[in-house]
Amino acid sequence: MNTAQTLHRQGHWSGPSEACKLDYTERFLRRKKLTTEGGMAFLVDLAQTTSLDHGDALELDNGTLVQIIAAEETLARITGPDLTRLAWHVGNRHTPCQIEADHLLIQHDPVIEHMLEHLGATVERITAPFTPEGGAYGHGRTHSHEHVATAHSRGHSHSHSHSHSHDHVHDH
Repeated sequence: MNTAQTLHRQGHWSGPSEACKLDYTERFLRRKKLTTEGGMAFLVDLAQTTSLDHGDALELDNGTLVQIIAAEETLARITGPDLTRLAWHVGNRHTPCQIEADHLLIQHDPVIEHMLEHLGATVERITAPFTPEGGAYGHGRTHSHEHVATAHSRGHSHSHSHSHSHDHVHDH
């Protein structure tokens, strides 16, 4: 079985490739067996847990490139008269969010959706690829205080002024 240990970020690779569809949760990995759309199985074996983005490519040990495609999943499409305020409430709960000009997209979450409706939002359930913002420090997850570094990061730690403090490393 071929192994992928090299990640090329979107825009930093070219050429023919296989495709592998993964939802948002599945795109957060370190070591996992995956299968391309064409049925080719391969092993991902990265140095650390990494957040793969739509359009990135994994390079297999035989030189084959496998493009990462954001798979469709159940999302909530959020609209409302004060989208900025709604986005603040989503971000305040560390919920991954895809920001568009006239709406927000989050993963289906009845609790968050109910809260947003009480704030005046219209929430519509849709099925679409989910490619949320990567956060202030680039690639990575924003729904947790457990952040990971990529091979090109320069880690640092800091405390936040929440009701509790914590340290974590951000990607750069």
